[in-house]
Amino acid sequence: MEIREVKRFGGEVSGVGAIGLGCWQLGADWGEVDEKDALAVLETAADEGVTFFDTADVYGDGRSEQLVGRFRAQRGADGLFVATKMGRRAEQVPENYTAANFAAWNDRSRRNLGMDTLDLVQLHCPPTPVYSSDAVFDALDDLVDQGRIARYGVSVETCDEALTALARPNVASVQIILNCLRLKPLERVLPVAAEAGAAIIVRVPLASGLLSGKYTKDTTFAADDHRNFNRNGEAFDVGETFAGVPYEVGLEAVDRLRGVVPAGQTLAQFALRWILDQPGVSTVIPGARNPAQARANTSAASLPTLDSEGHEAVRAVYEELIRPLVHDRW
Repeated sequence: MEIREVKRFGGEVSGVGAIGLGCWQLGADWGEVDEKDALAVLETAADEGVTFFDTADVYGDGRSEQLVGRFRAQRGADGLFVATKMGRRAEQVPENYTAANFAAWNDRSRRNLGMDTLDLVQLHCPPTPVYSSDAVFDALDDLVDQGRIARYGVSVETCDEALTALARPNVASVQIILNCLRLKPLERVLPVAAEAGAAIIVRVPLASGLLSGKYTKDTTFAADDHRNFNRNGEAFDVGETFAGVPYEVGLEAVDRLRGVVPAGQTLAQFALRWILDQPGVSTVIPGARNPAQARANTSAASLPTLDSEGHEAVRAVYEELIRPLVHDRW
């Protein structure tokens, strides 16, 4: 697995694997994944070279963290980097982002993960004013000073939030939605992060599975799957579901992209390779519900860079179909 350097990480960890594993699916909101399958996904990802595992305290109300912690204890910590997030288990108001709450949330994650010092803790898409609060980032600095966390970052919804965070010298990473249907970060965020030496962690890389090419207008999703219950942002930001693109429009975009996928690749691998080709991307974190998906996603790291036709096709589809719907929203 290619390791991409991150200047702001510092310490013993200098970089991250180009493809990691997003562990939201192992907690909740994607339909049921039983414990045996979840642990098999984690094991397969590590066997395939994945070093970066991204979870959150809210995924399954701690289930995902607990599974990652159990896997880490069984396999051993060497070569594994665990990133978690905090802040979404409380009411989403700036007043809840306090040093006392940070300490309590941190204690719970450390117990779930079985770690004294967490590798990376990210604010989990907090209210926009939080990014401008000196007190918030002073409290995060204190967590580092206390040895509770090694470093911290942010997970954002908008490019403006990312830029506000990157102005803070100790923000080690920004997690943001970037995929073939969400191009705005290429213009506004990635160059700034690269200049600052901060990591860019790419989430929702397959637009909630749209870019796998497996779905049709007749596909149905389980009642406990966010692709059913959050289509219009009923539970959380609509940008987290199908990258905020209306489902039918996304299907049309996928149909147009199929023709430029190189022989021997899946559309999902094409979409992941497209992200890895973008300057400034540190790691991309597709999720997986079974070992086969984890293995297929990870293989994209070893594929050659896409040719100009592939990159031009993505841009053309975005400009014609997607840009008017998403570009100014996030």
